Amino acid sequence: MHWPPIIASRAATLKATFIVAGGSAGSILTFGEITRVENSGGIQASLSGRYATALFELARDGKAIDSVGKSLESIKSALAQSGDFSQLTTNPLLSRAAAAKAVAAVAKSLKVDALTTKFLGVLAQNRRLGELNSIIVAYAALASAFRGEATAEVTSAHALDKKQVDALKAKLKAKVGRDVAVAQKVDPAILGGLVVRIGSQMIDSSIRTRLNTLANAMKG
Repeated sequence: MHWPPIIASRAATLKATFIVAGGSAGSILTFGEITRVENSGGIQASLSGRYATALFELARDGKAIDSVGKSLESIKSALAQSGDFSQLTTNPLLSRAAAAKAVAAVAKSLKVDALTTKFLGVLAQNRRLGELNSIIVAYAALASAFRGEATAEVTSAHALDKKQVDALKAKLKAKVGRDVAVAQKVDPAILGGLVVRIGSQMIDSSIRTRLNTLANAMKG
């Protein structure tokens, strides 16, 4: 059965087929193969970006951009905190049906919205759960652009708390002149400090970079 006409025609940059199919995990929304993508670079140039774009357009049409965004943030936190969940998304031995059933259970426990739950089923059926983190980052960028915000990809050695994120947002807003959404990434390898990327601009105040700079200076 074909998905309702509301999503039959997508933006010129992306065309996908949405089909509802029954299975052991229940009715699952499955995205067909992406049939055409303009060679325009940016988010849509990557596979994860195309999935994120499809999800964003559905969320926009259903006036669910914020609820989907919150669900994706919950999933992102779960991926970072649960080794079992993270391994589930990258396990090549797990069948499509088993993966779909497992992510449905995770979605239920996290109280994920209906659209995102179906989207997780799509990824499981298409063996694309490994793209989840990249999809979440791309979706956040799309949502931020839709709201007229800039998006800053922030890498820190440890997760930032809300107070730290709010302070960082205020400083970045003063720098770029508009609201800034923060997409966080934790990388212990930078040792400390922050690496902030906004578009093509990067501010690297990590301890790793400082140490490397010092080491190079000492060689001279």
